[in-house]
Formats: sequence, structure tokens, C-alpha cells
Amino acid sequence: MTRIVFLLIPRLHLLDLAGPAQVFSTAIDFGLPYTLSYAAAQAEVPTAQGIAVKASTDWPVADILVVPGWRSPLTNEALDPAMTTHLAEHHARGGTVVSVCAGADALGQAGLLDGRRCTTHHDLQEHLARRYPRATVVRDVLYVIDDRVITSAGIASGIDLALHLIAVRHGPGMAARVAREMVVYVRRNGDEQQASALLRHRSHLNDAVHRAQDFIDARFTDRLPLAGLAARFDVSERTLTRQFDSAIGMSPLRYQQLLRVERAEHMIGHGSTVEAAARAVGFSDARMLRRLRNG
Repeated sequence: MTRIVFLLIPRLHLLDLAGPAQVFSTAIDFGLPYTLSYAAAQAEVPTAQGIAVKASTDWPVADILVVPGWRSPLTNEALDPAMTTHLAEHHARGGTVVSVCAGADALGQAGLLDGRRCTTHHDLQEHLARRYPRATVVRDVLYVIDDRVITSAGIASGIDLALHLIAVRHGPGMAARVAREMVVYVRRNGDEQQASALLRHRSHLNDAVHRAQDFIDARFTDRLPLAGLAARFDVSERTLTRQFDSAIGMSPLRYQQLLRVERAEHMIGHGSTVEAAARAVGFSDARMLRRLRNG
């Protein structure tokens, strides 16, 4: 039985807690041997979203301690000494500690980031690096694992991290099953960028372009002629191109190429050849991939 205990800090973000908790809860529904507990320095913990959650004021026995992030972090506010001591002692006994978003600060206060690689939300990375100069803050990744100290980026990345832990213990098939049950589109790897192309070009307000991007995102390895895209969304090719250019500064084809190149770069970084990566993402040969990577 793997005992997971969430350590709750006032003003915690609900999704930092609920995301990984839902992953492990779903795993329990599938018969996996987990138990979930919640502990804090106080019996009722206020959240950043305005509701309170209840927790035990004892420190339950745990295999994995998880610290969700909270609002107004990294402001030199000292946490409850009992919590940081508990984190340090748990790791010293061979346990695993996990943080989501600003929860990395709790690990830092416990001395667990010194000499280790870690990450946090992209808005907090510089602050974390200044506050804990003996840590190596890895920027723009989803999560980092270093000697049973596991830190993740912000908010939804806690889901990716929890799914990774399921995959390590029970295989990728079970992690995929949990993800499907949660209607999570895909489990992202830890070294994928926090601000990938799927996110960088989604800050606009054009709903029609968002729908077209949804279609391209799901099929970016396929041939997607402009005429077919335009017909699918009942606009002219010129109108669709103009809408894309206005919303994200590029054509539908260029957006698709960007997705292909980013995915290919990820595969190459994990040992794939350029030729194999090019074929996997939909290029007929490696020449176009090389041209786009260099241009």
C-alpha cells in the first residue's frame, strides 16, 4: 500500500491539490493500492479560491508527501517549522517528497532543494533561484525528479506528474487508463515546455481560429490542405488565412509545421534520428524538417 499525504498550506490553490489527488483517487478506483490523507498545521485550511478544506493536524505515516502550491508564495514567509521538519525527516528516512507550483518553496525551506535540480511555475522560477542559490532551477519544464525530490511547474502540471508516478509504478498502460478516465487528452513528459506551441498561440479571442487549431492540434501529422480546412469551417481559404494571421501571426500551414517541428525536436532529444522523427510527424523526408529547424 502506497500512502500519499498532502501537506496543506493556507491559501493553497485548489487545482494544485485536486489535480494530483484526482489522479490517485482514480487509480484507487481501478484497484491500485493507494491511500490518500490530508494534513496541515490547522484543522481547516483556507484556499485561494475562497473555500476551506479540512485536514488532520497529526502527521500521518506516508510514503509520498505532496505539497500543493499556494497564493503569495516566495515572500520570505516562514512556514510552520513542524511541517518543514517533517518534510526533511521524511526524505531522510527514504521517503519521496513532491511539490506542485509554489510548493517548491516548502521543499526549499526544508533544505531539500540544496544541491538538487528543481522547477516551479514559470512566473516564480527567478525568485526561487534567488531564494535558494544552492539549487539548480530548471526552467520551462513540467517536472524534475532528483533523488526522491520531485518538483513540478504550475497548476495542471501536477496532473502530469501524478500520471508519471502511476506510470513508473504500474506501467504506461495504467497511466493511460487513468488519463482516459479523467478525460485528460495526453500525458505530457516532464521535459516538455511549459509554454509549448499548443499554449503559446492560444491567448487570442477568435473562437473560429481556436476551433481550427483544435482540429489541427489533433491531426498535425496528417496532410491538411488549406482548401479542406476552409471547407470544413465553411469559410474561404483567404478568410481562414487572414483570420489565422490576425489571431496568431501565421498561416494554418505554418502553425501545423510549428507543431510538427516541436514534436520532432522532442523525439530527437530522446534519441530518435532526424529521419525517423521527420517521418513520425508527417514529413515525407528529413529535408523539410532540417530546413524548418534551421530557418
